[in-house]
Amino acid sequence: MTTTITNSKNIIGFSVLGLGTLLGLVSVGYVLMIGHSNAYNLTRQIPWGILISTYVFFAVSCSGLCLVSSLGHVFGIKEFEAIGKRAILVAILALLTGFGVIAMELDHPFRMAIWVILSPNPLSAIWWMGTLYGLYLILLCIELYAFIKENHRLASLVGLVGFVVAISACSNLGAVFGLLEARPFWHGPYLPIFFILSALVSGCALLALIVYFNHSLRGIEMPPEYKKFMITLGKLQALLLGILLFFIIWKIIPGLYEKYPGIYEATMAALSGKLSFNFWFFEAFLGLILPFILLLNNSTRTPFGVMLAGLLTTVGVFFMRYDMVIAGQIVPMRISDGGKATGVLHYVPSVAEMGIVIGSICACLFVYVLIEKKFDLSHTGHH
Repeated sequence: MTTTITNSKNIIGFSVLGLGTLLGLVSVGYVLMIGHSNAYNLTRQIPWGILISTYVFFAVSCSGLCLVSSLGHVFGIKEFEAIGKRAILVAILALLTGFGVIAMELDHPFRMAIWVILSPNPLSAIWWMGTLYGLYLILLCIELYAFIKENHRLASLVGLVGFVVAISACSNLGAVFGLLEARPFWHGPYLPIFFILSALVSGCALLALIVYFNHSLRGIEMPPEYKKFMITLGKLQALLLGILLFFIIWKIIPGLYEKYPGIYEATMAALSGKLSFNFWFFEAFLGLILPFILLLNNSTRTPFGVMLAGLLTTVGVFFMRYDMVIAGQIVPMRISDGGKATGVLHYVPSVAEMGIVIGSICACLFVYVLIEKKFDLSHTGHH
């Protein structure tokens, strides 16, 4: 009976992910046929939309997965050794998905890949973003190969190098926004540091989902080592969420206190304007406060509770990326016909943009589930 129920869940899950992936492919085809300018709701005032925030979500999550998993095979914390192989696999899939999403944002993605090598510009933060994440992808593949071959010495060595590159790539991605002086809401040293912290939060959340659903969808009981890991992960996540809450509070306070042009309007758009529902419900309540409460309470810090907190945090972080990208552009930069830039701008993702986002998430999950079913990703012990 249990096997039948599990098989039914698998069929439904595969069907949903398959339909979502198909939606993404149809959206990609539609964009290629009619062009970016006709398919996306982007303007000269808001040139970066939900595809950029989705890329940031995947790229930073990739960094977070490896940073958290390195606690096991790099820093020797035993509870985290069991999830190294799965964490690296999901990190690779997340980064490849992120590359695919940002490719759909660019008119000529292949040109970018070619000229990054043929005409490097070390003074460009975006050049470093492509270079570091490209290098990171290579390191992840080598690390996964080392895990498969049970070469733990190589996995530890590459994991240590990857740990440094992950922090560098993640903080540099924050610098892509933070170095833009023309966008006051982004500008400054805050975002590079914030991206590292939020990467750790994302990594913990995704690992909780991976471990829990890997056992529940198979219809098997979670072994004691994984239960212990989930409890430890929940404690770590509670600490990181508490720190992240203070980071966000201190991001808001200067925007309200100084009322600096560009920062104040963007902050108010998040607190009481067009982005307020996203901020208060998805980002603050679902993504931070509710998971924090669940993980602080011993009675709810169970494997299921840690998974639920991870799911809520993942949803909240997705909206956090979106709010950050849009809030930074919502204040007009250009002078209007009346001679003064006033008010805030408006952006809503188009159907094509949403189709690509949904398709990218479903495709990433679909491929992971297929690999999980075909190959043994269980922990084999540390040599």
